[in-house]
Amino acid sequence: MVDHLLGARLWMALLAISLTVSPARAMAEITNLCSEENFEGSKLTVCSFDPTKTKLRMFWKAPDGAPLKSFARLAEEVTSGGKQLVFAVNGGMYSESFEPVGLYIEDGRELRPINTKTMTGSPGSIPNFYKKPNGIFFLTGSDAGLLTTEEYLGRPRTVQYATQSGPMLVVKNKLHPALIPGSTDKTRRSGVGISKDGIIHFAISEDDINFHAFARFFRDQMKCPNALFLDGGRGAGIYSERLGRSDWSWHGGFGPMIGVVE
Repeated sequence: MVDHLLGARLWMALLAISLTVSPARAMAEITNLCSEENFEGSKLTVCSFDPTKTKLRMFWKAPDGAPLKSFARLAEEVTSGGKQLVFAVNGGMYSESFEPVGLYIEDGRELRPINTKTMTGSPGSIPNFYKKPNGIFFLTGSDAGLLTTEEYLGRPRTVQYATQSGPMLVVKNKLHPALIPGSTDKTRRSGVGISKDGIIHFAISEDDINFHAFARFFRDQMKCPNALFLDGGRGAGIYSERLGRSDWSWHGGFGPMIGVVE
């Protein structure tokens, strides 16, 4: 009888533990969802997160002050701190020295100032970052936002992380005016959008895709009223344990990176 009671109590204790752990694991599955999407013949990988349930961060430099440059190095640094990198994506454009081209905030500290430089000329002659409007993806303590640079300047806020890139792909459900339907300028591209329900969607094309189609993918398929281009070609990549991926930038490395640590 005593053994039976002890067994019952042990079973109840184990059940209580499982009920405590399982929802967390289930939530991790829900909030770290990577899936394959198809849009007009192009294949894309999309990883979606609820910022109220998943802690996203941004990374640039290692403790020694040198740019991390790779997902592998970032994963090593995270592991050395007793945690695990479960997802990462290139986090915006950078210079030849791997410095963010525009605003970069990490742990509440502004490490690079906002870039309001304007370049003139035909759309094809202007570097992507400077195709106005460009924009800023930012994270506060409990949510995320995506604004044009001009909108961001006009709305002071407490920001934990931020990265500036360009061009904006979608602004208030409208495509960037410089994007050309049917353009033959196709390459791999990465970007971020926020849908109306507040979910953050990071997308990377596995096939070459033009800007116009990439923007419409965010607006029409992912239902994102705002979306921002992060980078393209050899500068686009993701890290995902679930997908077994740790992409390498053929530019010699990445600048800023956005990631999820558990």
